[in-house]
Amino acid sequence: MIDTGNSFFILLISGVALFLYGMGLASSSLEKIMAGKITNLLNRLSQSKFLAILTGVVLTTLMQSSGAVTSMLVGLGSARVVNLRQVMGVIIGTAIGTTLTVQLISLDLSQYALPVFAIAFAFYFKAKKTVFKNLSLTAMGFALLFLGLKLVSVSAHHFAENPMLTEFFQSVRDNPGYSLLISIVFCAFVQSSAITIGLAMSLAAVKAITFYDAMIWVYGANIGTTSVALIAAAGGNYIGRQVAWAHFFYKTISVVIFYPFTQLFIDFLMSFDTTISRSIANAHLVFNIVSAILFFPFINKGAALIEKMFPKSASEEFGTEFVNMDNYQSSALAVSYANREIMRTADIVLGMIKDSIRLFETNDPKDFDSIKDRDNKVDFLYRETKMFLLDHANKSNTVVHQNIMNMIMFLSDLERAADAIDINILALAIKKNALKLEFSSEGWHEIRGMHEQVVKVAAMAINSYQQRELCDAAIQLKRELAKLEITFRENHISRLNRGLNSSINTSSIHLDLLSEYRRIASLLVNHAYNQSTTP
Repeated sequence: MIDTGNSFFILLISGVALFLYGMGLASSSLEKIMAGKITNLLNRLSQSKFLAILTGVVLTTLMQSSGAVTSMLVGLGSARVVNLRQVMGVIIGTAIGTTLTVQLISLDLSQYALPVFAIAFAFYFKAKKTVFKNLSLTAMGFALLFLGLKLVSVSAHHFAENPMLTEFFQSVRDNPGYSLLISIVFCAFVQSSAITIGLAMSLAAVKAITFYDAMIWVYGANIGTTSVALIAAAGGNYIGRQVAWAHFFYKTISVVIFYPFTQLFIDFLMSFDTTISRSIANAHLVFNIVSAILFFPFINKGAALIEKMFPKSASEEFGTEFVNMDNYQSSALAVSYANREIMRTADIVLGMIKDSIRLFETNDPKDFDSIKDRDNKVDFLYRETKMFLLDHANKSNTVVHQNIMNMIMFLSDLERAADAIDINILALAIKKNALKLEFSSEGWHEIRGMHEQVVKVAAMAINSYQQRELCDAAIQLKRELAKLEITFRENHISRLNRGLNSSINTSSIHLDLLSEYRRIASLLVNHAYNQSTTP
């Protein structure tokens, strides 16, 4: 039995664990409740700088972590859904949003934690609707958060009374740089500025550290929280790196500006009659609001500077080659160039289909990354080409309008085929490799045969988009593929009946892979039915 009265490190670790788990539970539940609204907010990023900041505040309030929001922005940037200028306001907003959590934990609400948890727990099992279940989980998450903070506070008392740690804190007080480094490392490790500042509040409340030291912790927490996005950007493209480093420089420069005035800042806050925890929370709030006000006029200039610091490399040069909103006043000419962009997209999808079989042959991360990168490119070309075509559809006559709609439908089928490879086939390959499974020799031979036939169907379907006389041939190949799939399914079931272990172990992966290949072929042939001369 552990004596928790003396094991203050156990209390601290338990408190941090409960705090982070509670925050994660509340965050995930709020995200489920507000999922639609989050999408709408992200879609309006470019409309207004103020709206972008508000988006950052709301997202951070929902996700309970500015680092998590910035990591999401890094992911969106890497997928070319957003650019740096669109999200600069969101980055500033995330800094303000995280202060709401700190304000909440500065209130001594731990005495209500267990009753709230018990009531929410009961409501969760009584609730029928998903929204009420998620609200109950949110309440349970916040209850655990406050319970964890109470344990951190109790452990802080032990820290203050321990002679060895008292000496350590004294040396830290004499060297503010140590406090800054410790808080940055701790925040980067737990990936939460809220728990870092919460720990500083608890230590300051028992006089283990001074208000000045706590302010250094606030600075360190603001810098440390940028590590989450920096790590996420490591495998991303230039836009992802720009977003992550913009977050880092914004936080770091804010600290550099505030640091010389720390004592004046503390004197101002101490003039208010409140607890030390509330003062630290207010310091965090004022720090981020003033930083937002200072940087707001320079959003565009700051974005331009970051873009120069982290330009796209030659290997990352990717964009539309034939479509531009400002060109091609003639709809006929616009359609011609859009078709070239669609064929460029089709070539990428065909390459993904050809390379998809390698995911099951080797476990090379480069193959997986290549599929994901090409899917991002397809998504980008789909979005840009579709917007270009819709812009011209509104200006064209009925015949051209219908042609444009057909083009968009084929483009949509290409994008769905790419998603089927990136999401479904990739997941099957990951499952096979994770479980270290191997197909039977007969089964693998049939999968390769199915893949070769899908490549033929895809190539014919893409060619038939430009040469309408090939539509019947594409449809015929697709029908032969459907018959081949049925044959291969029957053969697989026969092997199962014979008790072939390798077939039994890979059965679900085998059958799902056959289905996905057939689905991809069907998507690419869809357009041919409108042009076919045979029933």
